[in-house]
Amino acid sequence: MTHEFKQIITAYSQAKSLSKSTVLATLVSVNGSSYRKEGVRMLIHQNQQIVGAVSGGCVEKEVVRQSESVFATGQSKLMSYDGRYRLGCEGTLYLLLEKLEIEDEVLVKIQESFVNRTSFELVTFYGDEFSEEGRTIIQFEDEEYPISNVKKGTDFFNCFRQKMEPIFQLYIIGIEHDANSLSQQASFLGWEVTVVNTGKILKSIDKFIGTKKIINLEEEKEIDLLIDDETAIVLMNHNYAKDLLFLKSIKNKRPVYIGLLGAKKRKEQLLNALIEEDLDVSEEFLALIHGPTGLDIGSVTPQEIAVSIVSEIILTIKKKSVKCL
Repeated sequence: MTHEFKQIITAYSQAKSLSKSTVLATLVSVNGSSYRKEGVRMLIHQNQQIVGAVSGGCVEKEVVRQSESVFATGQSKLMSYDGRYRLGCEGTLYLLLEKLEIEDEVLVKIQESFVNRTSFELVTFYGDEFSEEGRTIIQFEDEEYPISNVKKGTDFFNCFRQKMEPIFQLYIIGIEHDANSLSQQASFLGWEVTVVNTGKILKSIDKFIGTKKIINLEEEKEIDLLIDDETAIVLMNHNYAKDLLFLKSIKNKRPVYIGLLGAKKRKEQLLNALIEEDLDVSEEFLALIHGPTGLDIGSVTPQEIAVSIVSEIILTIKKKSVKCL
């Protein structure tokens, strides 16, 4: 959800620079089933334009309507939406609406967290049937700051905490045309995509739709990437030697997923060569490697292959397995 919050912060910063008011809607609780879960947020502009969503599209109009009083009074409020008779979700949603007021120094800290890939926590306090107000604070380690206009001294009955991890990122190692399809698909999911060109021919970022950054490296240069547990890597070099060299360079890193193009036999050859050249490579690292990358859904085109790859990465992130009906 961090990438959605980043979109909200970007939109808020733009509105603030124009002295325009905004209201933040946070889904703090669900009684029953819901299309989306607690922690999703939506920004409402005073002209009723929205950024983000808190449902599949049915609740948003009511949230915008309810936000009118928050714009008018500046007072936060807790609203409920009973979807049992209007939606197919069979649940009641509780959303806190609050007027955003974020200091410039706090905006800088938030942006720095996005860039440096550090986590932070959003804590939303909200009332009950006797107190329908609420407020949200943001916490960076031991520091906390309000992001709404409600005074700190106000006490509330309920509290919803949400840790915002670094935005999930994908490194695509290779510059062939299939890398472009994967970049598009991954960026559509809100992932931050970096393409690594290990060849000698320079490539520009406009060749890869959705890519945040392209790194052009000479073949002899060592690759040093910012890899954490919110990172997936897919090797698309179509080159055995380059794939082996790259795996050796990241053997001490722990991304959540490493994908290899090619047949299963190719993966076995690469792993055997990696172990022969470096007996210290850990089983934990080897277990991260998937080959052939992607789910077996009969993919043929680059676009279909991209879908199969991101699907397998999502399964890995969520720690799920494929279920056959």
